[in-house]
Amino acid sequence: MLEIVVATGNQGKLDEIAHALAGLPVKLLSLAEFPGAPEVVEDGETFLENAVKKARATAAHAKKHALADDSGLAVDALGGAPGVFSARFAGVGASDDMNNNKLLAALARTPAPRTAQFVCVLCLASPAGDIITAEGRCPGEILDAPRGHHGFGYDPLFCYPPLGATFAEITREQKLQVSHRGRALAALREKIMAIV
Repeated sequence: MLEIVVATGNQGKLDEIAHALAGLPVKLLSLAEFPGAPEVVEDGETFLENAVKKARATAAHAKKHALADDSGLAVDALGGAPGVFSARFAGVGASDDMNNNKLLAALARTPAPRTAQFVCVLCLASPAGDIITAEGRCPGEILDAPRGHHGFGYDPLFCYPPLGATFAEITREQKLQVSHRGRALAALREKIMAIV
């Protein structure tokens, strides 16, 4: 049984990861079980840099394998922003509503379709610093107003055209089948199966 510390304080991400990796010979551990874990500054220029940095720092601290995710929204009309700044688009410690409101304000004069994609990069690091990575992307459009009450982050504004619904209007199972994180987790799952 491979023990993996999930390097996130975001319960929504933790739930999605646990659901996607269910059935594998792995035991997921919460970062909260490892007091004193370093607060990793996400100062990388890419999702990959941030995911690798978080995973290696957590693995070194916990002395166990660690899984880190860096993900965000890249809006075409904003030149790929908010990108790696997605969680703090409206400032450090900003709420989901604050980030969503800033995004709507930034796109107020942009006509539909306001194309965008969610991007997720996962990194599994060993205590020795060896890494396995996986990436997932999901194209969609940004709506004029939020819809739905599920999910987190930008989910209420992100419409996935094949379903005609936002990520906040579909079930977790539906979301994991098509989302950026679901796609990255599916790829990572295959890689984990090869090493356990």
